[in-house]
Amino acid sequence: MTNINIAAELLAATPLAGGICSVESPELSEEYLSPRWYAAYTSANHEKRVTSQFTSRAVEHFCPMYESLHQWKDRRVKLALPLFPGYVFVRIALRDRLQVLRVPGVSCIVGFAGRAVPLPEEELLRIRRVQDFGVSAKPHPFLTAGKKVRVNSGPLQGLEGLIVKRKNATRFVVSVELLKRSVSVDLGGAELEPLPQNLSPLKSTGASF
Repeated sequence: MTNINIAAELLAATPLAGGICSVESPELSEEYLSPRWYAAYTSANHEKRVTSQFTSRAVEHFCPMYESLHQWKDRRVKLALPLFPGYVFVRIALRDRLQVLRVPGVSCIVGFAGRAVPLPEEELLRIRRVQDFGVSAKPHPFLTAGKKVRVNSGPLQGLEGLIVKRKNATRFVVSVELLKRSVSVDLGGAELEPLPQNLSPLKSTGASF
């Protein structure tokens, strides 16, 4: 690789403030060669544009959305917004990371200490199941403590997460730890099974990605 190419790659992977975004140096490791899920950090309000670019470039990706009702002057408008603002999930081998970093609107791949960090598939599986079954979900402040439960009925049967009570309603919360982001779901009348409070990590049943 020429010095020019190396410089271009380093520029594309420049960390943002706080150092949470990075791309690891090339290594002949399983992590470097095998496809895994990562979080691509995008410019503000560029999630849909980035998703469109990933589609046209055949980059496997996942950008969960939710519907939000907004008041615009004389009418109310239903908008599709990202559940994780500023992020699009991609499944790549790190050797192919430039396919992601060269997409306009992508700032970097999320990581720590100079290394891109793959996301646990269990966490993404929970988000994917929420999305696939059309369950109403919305962003929720990151939750680290709460009552741990397993859903025993309905479309999310088998999923484990935390529950919180808001205005006489029970919300089921699942999180992506690396991003410190959570989403909540209204379970309606689903049956819930309490879990031991020292159980960690949370699990989900069902097929993987």
